Amino acid sequence: MTQWVENPTGGRDRGPVALARAWFEVLVRPRRFFRSGVAPGDQAPGLVFAAVVVFVEELSRMVLVAEAYPVLTNQPVASRALGLALAVVLVMPAALHLTTALQTVILIPFVADRAGVSETVQVFAYATAPCVLAGPPIPALRVACAVYGSVLLVVGMDELHDIGFPKVLPLVAAPVAIIFGYGFRGFLAVEQLLVDLGYGWVVHELGAVLAAAPGTF
Repeated sequence: MTQWVENPTGGRDRGPVALARAWFEVLVRPRRFFRSGVAPGDQAPGLVFAAVVVFVEELSRMVLVAEAYPVLTNQPVASRALGLALAVVLVMPAALHLTTALQTVILIPFVADRAGVSETVQVFAYATAPCVLAGPPIPALRVACAVYGSVLLVVGMDELHDIGFPKVLPLVAAPVAIIFGYGFRGFLAVEQLLVDLGYGWVVHELGAVLAAAPGTF
């Protein structure tokens, strides 16, 4: 799952220019990008891409949100640097691979002729492209980033595994919720947006339903 190919066939180029080009291409031409830019075993560019996305997103959130990271031992700078490093180096790759493993398990009963796990990791990584803008505390922007990323993931999974658009939606629902709903705080952004628009009662009622659900079984 963590194999890096030094000289892959058909994979992405390395370097800052290639990263910028990949970001632009996956946003504007996702089907062509996932068809031509994902290669077996070539995880390195995808993982670097996701790391850069998370780094920019978390750095902007850290700068713009006062209490984004807890302060440890009265060392605010060191605490923020540590939190940022953990998010990029530890949390991101672990979450990416665990969610990919979950996605693979979900696909097994429904898709016989699947692409490899490595390619799925790359699709997940590149689908995070819009979330480079999800750091600022603007609920509408965060919701837009989460929705766009979810669409890219659906398109990428459909293109990679040839699932078929109607069938792919329920199969990727759980990974979408994990990555974009929780990982990039899409659910919190939706909640805040509803409150800002005067629909806080919807959040309250939904919370009450979810709180009561365990007691009904």
